Amino acid sequence: MKLLSLDLQLFAGEKTEKATPKKKQDSRKKGQVAKSQDINTALVLLAVFLFLFFAGSYLINILIYIMRHSFQEYIMLDLTEEGIQVILLDVLKELVIFLGPIMAVAMVGGIIANYAQVGVLFSTEAIQPKLEKLDPIKGFKRIFSVRALVELLKSMLKIGFVGVVAFAILWLRIDEILYLSQKSIGAAMATIGSLTVQMGLFAVLALLFLAVLDYFYQKYDFEKNIRMSKQDIKDEHKNSEGDPLIKSKIKQKQREMAMRRMMQEVPNADVVITNPTHYAIALKYDEAVSDAPIVVAKGVDFVAQKIKLIAKENDVAAVENRPLARALYSQAEIGEAIPEEFFKAVAEILAYVYRIKHKI
Repeated sequence: MKLLSLDLQLFAGEKTEKATPKKKQDSRKKGQVAKSQDINTALVLLAVFLFLFFAGSYLINILIYIMRHSFQEYIMLDLTEEGIQVILLDVLKELVIFLGPIMAVAMVGGIIANYAQVGVLFSTEAIQPKLEKLDPIKGFKRIFSVRALVELLKSMLKIGFVGVVAFAILWLRIDEILYLSQKSIGAAMATIGSLTVQMGLFAVLALLFLAVLDYFYQKYDFEKNIRMSKQDIKDEHKNSEGDPLIKSKIKQKQREMAMRRMMQEVPNADVVITNPTHYAIALKYDEAVSDAPIVVAKGVDFVAQKIKLIAKENDVAAVENRPLARALYSQAEIGEAIPEEFFKAVAEILAYVYRIKHKI
């Protein structure tokens, strides 16, 4: 039996259950999400090479302008401190004009890649320093873990894919490459630029294919790492819904408070209709408040006996009417007027009580 109990405890502690929405939300707040860095890299490179493909002539014109301007203007300046400062500022300005659009496209590509994977997310916990990362034993385990093997395989596949694509492009355009020595410098540079962009685009498409596969793996690995045990789910449910013991105590307190408030109203009642032993309903009639008598207290068994005791101590009349007591208990709620079908019967009882007390 002890072994069976131990096995059950071990099974309850195994991470076999899918993470609950709350666990996923908590992980997201900590910056733990399914994300592939290869997707970011591939989309940034794709954006850059597409920009080079469509805006290549614009960039070449800027580059030619920079070179012409450099040879024509800077050669005439004296190499003094002020002259070097002027040259440096001009070069920086022209480099910003040349590299600015490329950097902007890369930044937009990175933002799109991150948003497509995780949406809007900001968490400082992921960048906080953790001493456990300096643990050499855990570091050794990470080096020889399954994830490390997967990363090694990914790196080999990326090198292989890019190498095959580059070789294929060069092989298909081998005639142009061999003819480069016969071309002018401008034409040769245009051919080299075209080859570079073409190889870049096809290599990026190959990397994007691998990145998509890596994203699905990262998602699977993330779901696996945040799995929960049956005990974790029970604890989460207990924390979110509240401890049943505490909830029961709160409900008991609420019932006790409601009972005290109800008993405080009994001395103000006009009459208590009884079963006589099992039911007791205290009624109060005030023309200024309601057109019908209002139930101020009701109860069965022990509560009924307490209502009758308080009524007796405060000279509140008690009238026995078994069918009426049962019907009022089941159909009338505390703080509400009695149903219309009981008006006549209750009116007769109130008239009797008033005659006794010489109120009419």
